[in-house]
Amino acid sequence: MKEILNQYKMGDMHLVYLLDTETNICGMTIVPSDKPFDLVHDSKRRIRVHSLIQAKLVGDNYPGQYYGGESMRESDTVQRLKYSTQECVAENGELKVITVLEAEDGLRAVNTAVYNEGDEYITISTELVNGTGKDIKCEMLSSFSISNISPYSEGAGTEELFLHRLRSKWSKEGRLVTESFEDLQLEDVWCYCNGKSMRFGQVGSLPVKNYFPFMAVEDNKHGVLWGVQMGCPSSWQMELTKGDDGAEMSGGIADREFGHWMKTIRNKERFKTIPAVITVCTTNIDDLCARLVSAQEKSLNIPESEKALPVIFNEYCTTWGNPSHDNIERILNSVKGRGIDYFVIDCGWYREDGIPWHRSMGEYIPSETLFPQGIKKTVDTIHSCGMKAGIWFEFENIGPECRAFEKTDHVLKRDGIPLTTQNRRFWDMNDPWVKDYLSHRVIEFMNKNGFEYIKVDYNETIGIGCDNSDSLGEGLRQNMIGTQLFFKRIRDKVPNVVIENCASGGHRLESSFMALSSMASFSDAHECVEIPIIAANLHRVILPRQSQIWCVIRKSDSLKRICYSVAAGLLGRMCLSGDVTELTEEQWNVIDNGINFYKSAASVIKNGRSHIYRCTTGSDRHPRGWQAVVRNGTEKTLVTVHTFGGEMPDKLEIPVKADSIEAVYSYRHTEFCIENNTLIVSEPEEFAGYGIIIKNK
Repeated sequence: MKEILNQYKMGDMHLVYLLDTETNICGMTIVPSDKPFDLVHDSKRRIRVHSLIQAKLVGDNYPGQYYGGESMRESDTVQRLKYSTQECVAENGELKVITVLEAEDGLRAVNTAVYNEGDEYITISTELVNGTGKDIKCEMLSSFSISNISPYSEGAGTEELFLHRLRSKWSKEGRLVTESFEDLQLEDVWCYCNGKSMRFGQVGSLPVKNYFPFMAVEDNKHGVLWGVQMGCPSSWQMELTKGDDGAEMSGGIADREFGHWMKTIRNKERFKTIPAVITVCTTNIDDLCARLVSAQEKSLNIPESEKALPVIFNEYCTTWGNPSHDNIERILNSVKGRGIDYFVIDCGWYREDGIPWHRSMGEYIPSETLFPQGIKKTVDTIHSCGMKAGIWFEFENIGPECRAFEKTDHVLKRDGIPLTTQNRRFWDMNDPWVKDYLSHRVIEFMNKNGFEYIKVDYNETIGIGCDNSDSLGEGLRQNMIGTQLFFKRIRDKVPNVVIENCASGGHRLESSFMALSSMASFSDAHECVEIPIIAANLHRVILPRQSQIWCVIRKSDSLKRICYSVAAGLLGRMCLSGDVTELTEEQWNVIDNGINFYKSAASVIKNGRSHIYRCTTGSDRHPRGWQAVVRNGTEKTLVTVHTFGGEMPDKLEIPVKADSIEAVYSYRHTEFCIENNTLIVSEPEEFAGYGIIIKNK
C-alpha cells in the first residue's frame, strides 16, 4: 500500500515523499507546483516505491533480475533500510528536510534535502552512519535517487520519455544528446520481471572527459523536465533505471563495479556523499539547465578584479610554449592600452634547453635562457603596461625529463609501482612533503614575483585510481580532495589571486572545481570554426562569466574571420591570443571594437539567462547552418549570432523579448531589425559573427 508521507512546497516545486506501508520503504519524487502529484492516478499504474537512498555494503546480497555488472541498486542493503523519522526545519529562509532510514543492526542512512527561498533548485545529499558495532565496507552509495518519473503518464509512458545528456571529449565539450527510452531499451518487457538500468559517467581524474555530471529526463507529452547536476572531481556515475511503469534517476560516486570504489566506515563513523542539485520545470532544456547552473552563483568566491569580467590575453597561441622576456615585451607593446586587464604567461617558462615544455615540467624554475634577467623583470614590465600578471602551472603532474620524476617516494602508485603514463607521473597530493614542495614552488614563487593570476592546467588522467587501503577508487577520491585543498591554499596565501581552472581545456568543468576558481578554460579549441558551438554548449553547465573563450587572431585572417572569432568571446570571458605583433591597423580596429562591445555586454554575460537557437547539421567540426544565443538580462539582452557553412537563408529570424537595438558588433554594415518580437538578420554571410545588444521591454 502506497501513501504520501509528506510533501513540501519549495518555490515552484513540490518535493514529495512516498511510503510503502507494507515494506516501510520511503521514496522521493519532485514535481512542478502547478502539476501536483496525484496519488489516485498513481495507484492505477504498475509502480512500487523505490528507496530515496541506494546503497550496497560488502556482505549484503546483490540485486537480482540480471542487474549484476549493470547496477548495484536495490541490493539487500536498501531493502533492510526502513523508514524511521522525518524532520523539517525552517530557519532564515532555508527549508531542510531530514529523512532517516534505519536497519536492525544499527546502520542508519540520512537523506537531506535543502531549499533556500528564491532558489530554483534543491540540494540533496546522503550520509551513512555506522552504528553496527563493527567496521563496514561500502561499495555503492548514491547522493540522490528520484523515482516515479513520469507520474503524469498513463501506464509506462510509451514514446513520451527522453533522456538528455551532455557528451564531452577533448576540444568538443558539451554536446547535447537526446535519446528516447525506447532507443535506450528502457521500454518494459512483456512480463515486467526484468528491469533495466543504464549506468554512465566518468572514471578518472578528468571528471568531464566523456560526459558532464548531468542528466535530464523529459516527458514531452506532458511538458515536464527533471534534471540533476553533481559536483565531483573524481570518478562519478549516474543511472537511469526502469523496472516498472516509473523510472528512477540516481547517482553519486562511481561504485565498485563502475569506478573501482569501496570505502571502509569505522564503527561510530559516518560518510557523506557529494551533493547533487535537482530541479523540475515545465518549459525547455535551456531553462532546466539555467535553473541547475544558478546553484553555482552561491559558491562563487572571486576577487574584486573579477567583478567587471576583465579581458584576458594569453600568449600560448602566440609563442606555442616558448615564452621569453623579449617576445613578451614585443607582445605587450602591441596589446597595451587596448582594454586588456590580465596578461598570462603560459607553459614553457621553466623549459630546459632542448626539452619540450610538457616533458620538463615539475620543478618550475624559470629558464635563464628565456628570462635572463629573471622572471620578475617580465612581471614588472607587465605591471608597467597596466595589467595583472598570470602564470601557468601543471603542479599535480611531473614530466619524464624533470629531475623530480625520480622522487618516487612522493608519487601515486598502483600495485606498488609509480603510476606512470606516456608523459606524466602524479604527485601524491596528500603527502606532507609534496604539500611543502608545491607551496614553495607555486605559492612562494607567485608571491615573490608578483603574480596575481594562476592558470592551473592538468593534461592527463589517473584512470581507475591509485593504491589505497580501501580501494583504487577511494585512493583517487582522496587524492582529488588533496588537490582541491591545495587550490584553497593558493587562494588563502596569494592575495586577491585569480585562479583559472584548466584541464586539457575543459575536462574539469564541474561545479566543485568551478567553486574554487574565478573562471575556467572552456576548451582546447583554440582557433577552429566550432568554437561558438562549444562555447554555447557550456551555457548549460557552467556560468558564462566563468567560461574563458579563446579568441585567437592570425595575421592572415580576414576582417570577417576576426569578427567571427571575437564574437565568440561574447559567449563567455574573452581571451585574446595569436599574431598580435603583426596585425594591421584595420585588423586591430575590428578587435578594439569587439573589446569595447564586450565591455558593454559584460553585465548581461554576468547575470543573464541563455537560450540557444540552432539550425545546423550534425557535424560540429564541419558545421553548416547557423546559431544564435539569446542571453536575457534585467535591462538588456545580448544576442550572439554565428553563421557556418552551406547556403544561407535570405534572413535569420530569432525570437527576442525586446524593444530596440542599442548596439551592434559586426565587421561591416549588416541590416538588423526587430519585428513582432523577432530579431531579423538580413542577408547573412557564411562564417560570420555578430553581436547585438537590445533594450528589454
